[in-house]
Amino acid sequence: MRLRNIPNAIEILKTSPYIVLEPKNYKGKWHQLFLNDNPIYIEIGMGKGRFIKEKAIKYPNINFIGLEKYSSVLARAVKRMDINDLPNLKLICLDALEITDVFDKEINLIFLNFSDPWPKDRHAKRRLTSSVFLELYDNIFADTKRIMQKTDNYNLYEYSCEQLTNHGYKIKIFEFNITNMNRDNVMTEYEEKFLHQNNTIYKIEAVLKSD
Repeated sequence: MRLRNIPNAIEILKTSPYIVLEPKNYKGKWHQLFLNDNPIYIEIGMGKGRFIKEKAIKYPNINFIGLEKYSSVLARAVKRMDINDLPNLKLICLDALEITDVFDKEINLIFLNFSDPWPKDRHAKRRLTSSVFLELYDNIFADTKRIMQKTDNYNLYEYSCEQLTNHGYKIKIFEFNITNMNRDNVMTEYEEKFLHQNNTIYKIEAVLKSD
């Protein structure tokens, strides 16, 4: 993805009520920040934020946290969100490899939407469903582990199914396109683009219950 710098991106982030500037300070204490005990769902790689914003609007009794590695992308998302008052939404700038520095057994669901497929074999460990990341996620789930992934990349879809199964997850698989899409589906920007290009979207719902 080509990134474009946004003037004053840092200032945009500093002044947004959605941005948590020191997320490591809230490790194990995110419910205190939200002032409730509602479930916490996170999206890793939220991009421009359409998906997580619409989720927060649709489900006010769930807390949502969007993670984005690049401050320029996050600033663009913030500019789209500040017109809304969503107390159940927070955003943080974070590399997913640092996720255990920020959360501790308090997350109920992880969304992975159109993540970078890292197509070369030597980069497989960078995929967000590699064993590297699945082991990290083990440390942040509150109890039952739930991962929902969408991708238009068939190879990533196959890889994710294999990795999740090997890790002990039970998975459900869905394939949809512009003609059979569920009307309740909340789309990302990429998803809308891919559907109108007649691409097939692969969705995985993975669950691993606690012992």
